[in-house]
Amino acid sequence: MTFFQKDKPDRSGFDYGKPRFFVFLWFLCQDTIFRFSPIPLYGFRRWLLKLFGCKLGKGVKIRPRARLHYPWRIEIGDYTSIGEDVWLYSIGHITIGNHTLISQKSFLCTAGHDYLDPFLKTTVKPIVVGNGVWIAADVFVNPGITIGDNAVIGARSSVFKDIPTGAICFGSPCTVARYRKTA
Repeated sequence: MTFFQKDKPDRSGFDYGKPRFFVFLWFLCQDTIFRFSPIPLYGFRRWLLKLFGCKLGKGVKIRPRARLHYPWRIEIGDYTSIGEDVWLYSIGHITIGNHTLISQKSFLCTAGHDYLDPFLKTTVKPIVVGNGVWIAADVFVNPGITIGDNAVIGARSSVFKDIPTGAICFGSPCTVARYRKTA
């Protein structure tokens, strides 16, 4: 059987983590009251995200045009900032540490497809971002990646391998250029 003989792609093992009505309700809220909330209303957006199961630390700032796919699969530490047009594609779990900055237009992707499978079976792997990390603008982070504490990922990079603690990295694929000084 070829790929074109099957009616639907293989999504076996995929789970929303919540009932479909709850998922629909989140998408509706995200595309309306979350997105159109004024920029300074960080507390309101935190409240809304917590209502939908997101685990948030103290002082988290999430801009209104950020997209959190399934907030019940996201955990964000204290004093972390998520910029405009960041997409946390949380088909799998995403954990982000304390004092971390994820800049605009970055995409953290926890799901993909097995390109060797003729039916492109959905694959899901978690992402872990450490404490004190800066992910600069327009960065892609592949499923299953761990970014160590105090790492810096340069703008427009594509992260396909784990990033060590304190590394300053950039490029596509992202590679270590040097390491940050320690205190």
